[in-house]
Amino acid sequence: MSSLRERLIAVLEPLDSWNSTTAPSHSDFDLNPEFRPTDRPALRDAAVLIPVVDHPEGATVLLTRRSDTMNSHSGQVAFPGGRLDPGEDAVQAAVREAMEEVGLEASFIEPLGLSYSYETVTGYVVTPVVALVRPGFTLTLNPAEVAEAFETPFDFLMDETNHLRAFYERNGRKRWFYRIPWQGQDIWGATAGMIRALRARLYGDDAEGAMIGTPDARDGGPA
Repeated sequence: MSSLRERLIAVLEPLDSWNSTTAPSHSDFDLNPEFRPTDRPALRDAAVLIPVVDHPEGATVLLTRRSDTMNSHSGQVAFPGGRLDPGEDAVQAAVREAMEEVGLEASFIEPLGLSYSYETVTGYVVTPVVALVRPGFTLTLNPAEVAEAFETPFDFLMDETNHLRAFYERNGRKRWFYRIPWQGQDIWGATAGMIRALRARLYGDDAEGAMIGTPDARDGGPA
């Protein structure tokens, strides 16, 4: 795992490089530039933790499925994360949200660096904080926010052959998004986009992925 840790640190932005004025480099509009609003209000700051779990048999990434009772983005797969509280930076917010949502204690988390910031269709600029997580933690899910937590192999998520381009159709117009299916879980939208951006950090490319249609899909993005 030390080699992965070193590779991640080498390609990520330093933890102290975050500031609220940095323009996002990736977004929900990358596949749909025609949908970008021209009168968009100021983006709100949010952060997510990308928790890479340091298992001896191979790294995994801890993901959540949001509660079905939430007002927005219910049932969607996401990283732990949310809005920044006043006075917080992205790293502090990501670690706090991981504790609040799934009970992942800070003592198990080693933040390594920042991946590409990501603009969501819902008006957030999300900073992904990539962290190495020591095994042995016990999760306590907040049922108001999280229905379940699960781990997906890191190598699976970084394999571009598992990245699909999908679309839904509304009013006769297609809206495209990325999708990574895994063992009955549907990782898509902003979460899939941030995974792809991390892969681009590591490997320096960003393939488009295979194309499939999913006309019943909904908008993605953190809330």
